Amino acid sequence: MRPSVVAFVLLSCVSVVLGGPAVTTRTCGTVISEEKLLAHELHFQTNKITKDTASNTTSPVNVNLYWHVVSQDTTLEGGNIPQISVLNEDYAPSGIQFVLQETTRTTNWYWFNEAGPNSDAQTQMKQQLRQGGVADFNVYTVGFTDSAFLGLLGYSTFPADYEGDPTDDGSVILFSSLPGGSTPNFNEGKTLTHEAGHWVGLYHTFQGGCDGTGDMVDDTPAEASPASGCPTGRDTCTSPGVDPIHNYMDYSDDSCMDQFTPGQSARMADQLRTYRGIDI
Repeated sequence: MRPSVVAFVLLSCVSVVLGGPAVTTRTCGTVISEEKLLAHELHFQTNKITKDTASNTTSPVNVNLYWHVVSQDTTLEGGNIPQISVLNEDYAPSGIQFVLQETTRTTNWYWFNEAGPNSDAQTQMKQQLRQGGVADFNVYTVGFTDSAFLGLLGYSTFPADYEGDPTDDGSVILFSSLPGGSTPNFNEGKTLTHEAGHWVGLYHTFQGGCDGTGDMVDDTPAEASPASGCPTGRDTCTSPGVDPIHNYMDYSDDSCMDQFTPGQSARMADQLRTYRGIDI
């Protein structure tokens, strides 16, 4: 397939609503302990490649994207969605563009229903489907119908995780969270934007609550807990600034999310240079 730049679009070919499990609040399966976060950050600060020591390019950087559609059967409701794209509009201000390299389609009931964080199904799925190297973004769409994963919208790996388990690298998302999907409040594509945020090195804005280590970004105010819906004016910590409910790395509804901060953009650039060898 000839590479094509991914655009943030709702494809006109999606004429049937994509069915999926019910989700009442955003749930991301990407969890990191304070101990592991501090270890990641110590390594990151020790080895960080900054813009001053990299090239001075100002053009948007292209990141290869491999899209893996995993379905339980050949119907739209079974997960066999048309190719859709959801990233570039949200990442353009940060200087990142995702370029589709290949789309794979796999009918596998076990992977579609049983894949989830640390499951045997997701390990097998990634071992057989993942393509490329450390700089290549692999996305898998599945159903999360197993009782252990019901309500999950997605999960992802961090850049620092790659060295320890290269095959695990990438993001797994609920297929009905994509534009045209049937998951109310979470069907505008922001789940992939959120999970890709982890893949480029961002934590949740509520990481550590009001008094913990936080998300390691100075311009995202501390937040005691994940937001839900779009609670304008929510302020759960006494530190300056209201909760960043419009941030892609919070848990608000898709329609409420519309931004990364400059600090987050700077962090993702540093993470991509340091861990993925991407010059940005």
